[in-house]
Amino acid sequence: MKRGISVGIAQLPAAFGDAAGQLDRLEPLLAEHRADLVLLPELALSGYVSPRGNFDLTPFAEALEGETARTLGALARRHGIGLAGSLVERDGARYFNSYLLFDRAGRRIGHWRKRHPWYPEAWATPGDIGTPVVDFEGVKVCAGICFDLHFIEQDAWEALGAADLLLFPSAWVEEPDSRNHRLATLARRHGIAVANANWGAGAPFVPSQGLSMIFDAQGRRLAATSAHSTSAWCEARLEFEPD
Repeated sequence: MKRGISVGIAQLPAAFGDAAGQLDRLEPLLAEHRADLVLLPELALSGYVSPRGNFDLTPFAEALEGETARTLGALARRHGIGLAGSLVERDGARYFNSYLLFDRAGRRIGHWRKRHPWYPEAWATPGDIGTPVVDFEGVKVCAGICFDLHFIEQDAWEALGAADLLLFPSAWVEEPDSRNHRLATLARRHGIAVANANWGAGAPFVPSQGLSMIFDAQGRRLAATSAHSTSAWCEARLEFEPD
């Protein structure tokens, strides 16, 4: 018997320091759609960079069990979904670009730290917890965050082979945009489905915003938002062979 889940991407526009506004944009998407597991883009609540080019996110930093984690857990519980979203994580004197996964009861079941912060992310410490593989309702899940994609095969070959689904939140800035080819190739090579939640067009605007995508383990793109879209949703049903 195959295992299957529906995966949704709640794409939110680029916005800086406006968590309340982003949550207001997110609620209608969650209320309208009913996926089993929903992904948010990289740093969707805090913002990735200000319209004036400020990359310092340390003012938004919180402990792992802080307000952002509680908010994401409460959203998962209220809507009865798995929910994955970002956190600017403070751990002592260190800061991490982190990604969290919550189950339908609002319990945190996954935690990843970006292993390769992009060059302007001088505030962020490289992730030090590897690439954990966790279980969501019988589906094995791992994650890589944006710039991690360029190194993920050398960093996490075993995790890619062990997992069914790669969560890939991004605030992609590349032009031309190579994600479609990269993610499809990665999926086929490792037999892993990939869900990419990219930031939407907003402030600042960059050409590679939008185009969030979901691929199956054969590298076929099953769903996508449009390029340059703002708040948007895409969803696909993923089926996995039994262990």
